[in-house]
Amino acid sequence: MRTLAALLTMLTATHAVHAARPLITDDARTVDAHACQVESWVRDNRGNREFWALPACNFTGNLELTLGGGKTRESGTTETSDVVVQGKTLFKPLDTNGYGIGLAVGYNARPADNPERKLLGNPYFYVPISFSFKDDIFVLHTNVGARHARDQGKALGTWGIGSETKLSDRTYIIAETFGETRGNPSFQVGVRFWIVPNHVQVDTTYGNRFGTQTDNHWISIGMRLLTVPFLK
Repeated sequence: MRTLAALLTMLTATHAVHAARPLITDDARTVDAHACQVESWVRDNRGNREFWALPACNFTGNLELTLGGGKTRESGTTETSDVVVQGKTLFKPLDTNGYGIGLAVGYNARPADNPERKLLGNPYFYVPISFSFKDDIFVLHTNVGARHARDQGKALGTWGIGSETKLSDRTYIIAETFGETRGNPSFQVGVRFWIVPNHVQVDTTYGNRFGTQTDNHWISIGMRLLTVPFLK
């Protein structure tokens, strides 16, 4: 369950079951009631490596809480690059051959950008809307939202359109494009594979920004772990 506005902040600053990893565009689903997940990945852009981990739990049944962040390694140094806090709820869960809609609200801080005010960051929100076709063989996700860019003193609109196509019970192809009201949008394509269905997933992607040189491309490798419900 991706934090679109937070990751857009990261992408623009650095250059920058479930939709989840490896999609940045979020889905109208949450982690199962009374269960948790950890989404983690490594993203490489011209030797600049980012290491991310986003743990999330759904304690109540309809409120997914995420608290995590990332580190950036460049020229042999490592620093905290992002801290993400988010809550997400659903107004209508996604049904097979139907649609779902929700709301996510969060806060993304970059301590390294402002050491004197480490928690100064960017609040954001977005509305994920998902559509299922052909018994979930093809699922389309759309996001519309905004984030407050404190460094620019203004609000910026955010958007994303992503899809997941089922090739087999364990393998999915993903594709998406996403961006803000300013700047060129980005795109990403990749594959997701369940090692243990509904519990252990691995993925890899290639992405780039439209209208830019090839040295802006990135490659990511990720893993997603999901628990069984810990309460009945």
